[in-house]
Amino acid sequence: MLLAAAVILSGCTEQRLFAVRAVAAGVPSLAPFFEEDGSLGTDETKLRPEQAHSGLQQGNTPGLYGGTQKPKVCDVDRLKDFLTDPRNRQKAREWARIVGIEPDRIEGYIDDLTPVLLRHDTLVKNHDYKKGKAVAFDALLEAGIAVLVNDQGLPAVKCSCGNPLQSFDKDPEKISVKFEDGNKKWDGYEKSDVVTVKPAPEPLEQIALIDVDNPDQGINRPVGSTGENDEPFDATKQHAVPRVAGMTFDQASQRLSELGLAAAFSDGLPPGDAAVTGSDPGPGTELRFGEAVTLSVADDGEEPGTPPKPDPSDGPPTDDDPTSDGPTTDGPTTDEPTTSGPTTDDPSSSDPTTDDPTTGDPDTGSPTSGEPTTIEPTTAVPTTPTTSSTPPTVEPTSAEPTSAEPTSAEPTRSEPVTSEPASSAPGSSGAPASGESAVGAA
Repeated sequence: MLLAAAVILSGCTEQRLFAVRAVAAGVPSLAPFFEEDGSLGTDETKLRPEQAHSGLQQGNTPGLYGGTQKPKVCDVDRLKDFLTDPRNRQKAREWARIVGIEPDRIEGYIDDLTPVLLRHDTLVKNHDYKKGKAVAFDALLEAGIAVLVNDQGLPAVKCSCGNPLQSFDKDPEKISVKFEDGNKKWDGYEKSDVVTVKPAPEPLEQIALIDVDNPDQGINRPVGSTGENDEPFDATKQHAVPRVAGMTFDQASQRLSELGLAAAFSDGLPPGDAAVTGSDPGPGTELRFGEAVTLSVADDGEEPGTPPKPDPSDGPPTDDDPTSDGPTTDGPTTDEPTTSGPTTDDPSSSDPTTDDPTTGDPDTGSPTSGEPTTIEPTTAVPTTPTTSSTPPTVEPTSAEPTSAEPTSAEPTRSEPVTSEPASSAPGSSGAPASGESAVGAA
C-alpha cells in the first residue's frame, strides 16, 4: 500500500510539471518553417551555457546575449525572401499570425530584428509547421543558438529554421525538460541556470553583447543591424554602482543598463513602478560589465517618489538624525517625541519623570507661574507628589494636544510646568519626529 501511494503521489507530481522540449544547438528541427540546411543561419555549437545570476532577466540586461564577427549567423535577407515568396504564402500567413502582424508587414518587421547568440539556456515558446499550421510547443534553447531579437530584447525567430518564437508564459520552476529526437543533454546544462527573458522597460536602440570569441571584449550592436555597424568596447572596464534608492524599479533597471550592469531581483520580477529602497552591492561599488546588482523594492502599499528608506549598504546613519534640525536649548531633543504627530505607543519610556503613571493623560491644569503645582488625584490611590526640589523642566509633548476630557475612571494630575508655554518644546511640523525615521530595507 505504501508503495502504491508513493507511485500515485509521484504521478501527481509529474502531472503538475510543464513538459519542455530541449532544442540543442546545431540539431535540425523535425518540422521547421524553413528547411534547416545551414543556409539560413548557423549556431555556435561549442558555446557552454553561462551561469545565470537570475532566472528572470529583462531584455536590456547587458551581456545577456553574445555576438560574433562571423558572417551569416542569421541571413536576414534570405529569410525575408523566403517568407515573401508567393509559393510560401500559407507559411507566411501562419508566421505573421504568431508574431502578431499582417503578412504584408513581414519585411519591415524582420528589418527591425537583431541577430544574437544565446549565452544562457533559454526558455521560449517555439513553433513547428505541421499540415499548414503553426503548432506551438514550449522549448529550452541551448546556449549558442542563433536567434533574432526584437527591440524589447525578446527572442523572436530561431535563425537556422525561421521558426517564430514567443515568450515563455509558464512557471519556470515547474518544468520537466525532455531530451529527445536527437537533442541529447548538453555539457554544462543545469536546470538552476535556465533563463526566461522578460521585455525591457523601454525600447532598445542598441544591444550590449559579449563577443563569444573574446569575452574581454563587448559589442554595441544597433537594433535592426546585422553586425555592419558594431562598435567594440572593453568589457573588463569596471563601473560604479549608482545610487538607486527612491527610483522606480524600471528607472533603476534602465540606469544600471546604461552603465553596463545587470539588474537582479530575488523573488520574481517586481512591478515597474515599485519603489527601490536599496541595492546589493551598494552605491560606489566597482563592478565589471554584465555583473549583477540585486535591487530591493518597497513592500506593497509604499508609493514611489516618497522619501526612500536608507540604503542598507550605506552603513549606519551619521549626520542624518531627523531631530538634528530642531532647537536644543529648551529640553532634550535626541530621544524625545515632538508635537509633529504620533510617534510610538509607549511615550513614557523616555519621560524624564518616572513616578507619574498617567503621563499619557491630558493635562487639565492651566499654565501658572514658575512654581510647580500639584493637583490631588481624584481617587484613593496614594501617589508621591513632585517636590519643589525638582528643577523646573519643560515636559515633552509626547501626545498631540486634544480636547478630550479626562475620564473619571483614571486618576489625573498635572505635570510640573514652567512659565513657558508647551509650544516652546522642541520640534515643529516641518521637522520629522525621531519615531518617524525611515526603516532600512531588508
